Amino acid sequence: MKANACVSSLAEVSLESAEWKLKFISAYFRRKDANAALLSNFEVFQLLTDLKQQRKESGKNKQSSGQQNLNTIMYETLKYISKTPCRYQSPETVRNFLVAMKGHKLTKAEKLQLLNHRPVTAVEIQLMVEESEERLTEEQIESLLQTVTSILPGDPEEQQRDSAMATEDKSAQA
Repeated sequence: MKANACVSSLAEVSLESAEWKLKFISAYFRRKDANAALLSNFEVFQLLTDLKQQRKESGKNKQSSGQQNLNTIMYETLKYISKTPCRYQSPETVRNFLVAMKGHKLTKAEKLQLLNHRPVTAVEIQLMVEESEERLTEEQIESLLQTVTSILPGDPEEQQRDSAMATEDKSAQA
């Protein structure tokens, strides 16, 4: 019943407006079953980036204290989240990742952790997948790592450094 009330109140608002997005987030966090829908860092990043852009374009200068608090939260969240792998993701990357994850027996929360953090070592996988030692073999962990690193883009500068180090190691061994 509450979900219908939430949907009906959202239907009154233009789908394109920032207010709709803000009301959607507020309604989402007020629901009792908050785990029914999970948002990835990429989705939050996109949402906040769009809201920020729309606010710039609207040019409203006078803001209430509540609005200033919201701006602070948005700023701090964007500051943090822009340092995570989500800034290199796109909707198609996320879609491809989720399709590739169907072959792995992981929960939604575990897939979300992998998407948000882009692990590159088996230790990171073990920290994100509950009871991974019992549920996954070493081959499955390696397969999972291969899937994650091949689909989800990492920091281009970091990848260049890693490939340069690998090339130096190979030449030093020769």
